[in-house]
Amino acid sequence: MLPFLAIALILGACAEDPATNDEMTLTSGAFAEGAPIPSRHTCDGEDVSPALAWEGAPEGAAAFALIVDDPDAHGFVHWVVADIPADARSADEGTSPGTDGRNDMRRDGYGGPCPPSGTHRYVFTIYALGDALGLQPGFSAEELRSAMEGRVLASGRLTGTYQRGG
Repeated sequence: MLPFLAIALILGACAEDPATNDEMTLTSGAFAEGAPIPSRHTCDGEDVSPALAWEGAPEGAAAFALIVDDPDAHGFVHWVVADIPADARSADEGTSPGTDGRNDMRRDGYGGPCPPSGTHRYVFTIYALGDALGLQPGFSAEELRSAMEGRVLASGRLTGTYQRGG
C-alpha cells in the first residue's frame, strides 16, 4: 500500500493544475514580458487598456476571461472581464473584449497602473474556459474566480511593470 501511495503522490505532484498552467501565450504590442507599461495605459496618461493578443487556446474553449492585478499591492484588481467570445484572439487598445466587472477602484472596466510608490508588477492573465459564465456587468474578481472554478482549460500570463514618475 505504501509504494502505491508514494507513486500516487508523485504523479499528483507532477499533474498540472489547469487553473495555474501557462499553456497559452498572452502578448501586447504596448510592452513586452517584464517590461515597463507605457504611461498611456496608466493613471498618469490616458488610462486606456493596452492592446492584447492571445494564442494557444485548447480545443473546447467556449469563452475567455481576463484578470489584471497587482501582486505588489496585495492583488489589487485593475480589470476583470468575463465571457470574451470563444473566437476572439485579441482586444484592441481602449476596448473591452467581453463583459466588464468592477475593479478595486470601484468602477467597471479598466483602471490602469497607479502605484503609490516604487515599481509594481501588473499581471494580465487570460483564461480559456469550458463554458461561458453569464455574469452580469459589475461582478467582482472574487465572483469571477468563483464562477471559473472547475471550468479553466488553460491560461496565459503577461507581466508588465510601472513606477510613477519613472
